[in-house]
Amino acid sequence: MIAIIDYDAGNIKSVEKALLYLGEEAEITRDKQKILNADKVILPGVGNFGDAMSNLHKYELVPVIREVVAKKTPFLGICVGLQLLFERSDESDKVEGLGILHGEILRIPDTGLKIPQMGWNNIKVDDSCPLFQGLPKEPYVYFVHSYYLKAKDATMVKATTEYGTLIHAAVQKDNVYACQFHPEKSSEVGLQILKNFIEL
Repeated sequence: MIAIIDYDAGNIKSVEKALLYLGEEAEITRDKQKILNADKVILPGVGNFGDAMSNLHKYELVPVIREVVAKKTPFLGICVGLQLLFERSDESDKVEGLGILHGEILRIPDTGLKIPQMGWNNIKVDDSCPLFQGLPKEPYVYFVHSYYLKAKDATMVKATTEYGTLIHAAVQKDNVYACQFHPEKSSEVGLQILKNFIEL
């Protein structure tokens, strides 16, 4: 079973729908035991970094997430779910992130491009990453974001894209995977990424 962490973030249902379409058992839950007993865990969501962290604290999910990561359960952060794994974000300057991975979330610089980036963009993938097996070298995926990751450790960056600046679009460290884009909205490519996560 894949537990999808419920912390009142937007866009959670579409992740569940994509997993069910792939024939996977999935449950949206904030039940501590269900999350800890799951085979895999996903932290999805769109929304504000500060509000998202506040909700994770409100539902006492921060220690649960740390425990899931510590026991080596495969974990996938999506969109704001990627951002929350890092220490801080320009979006909510005084709010501490989970700090499970090292790096910071910065505002996309104003270079004349529309912010938020909303729509399809190609990513350059490191095909040694299990998430990107069976994909073309530069697949198109769907983004909705005004803030982007700059990871501290380049070796964990598994996909990049360009949008006004170089964006770290996906990372992996041990059992922790995360993408800024939305696999559940990225058509066949996104379904393949989720399928790869299911099969880890």
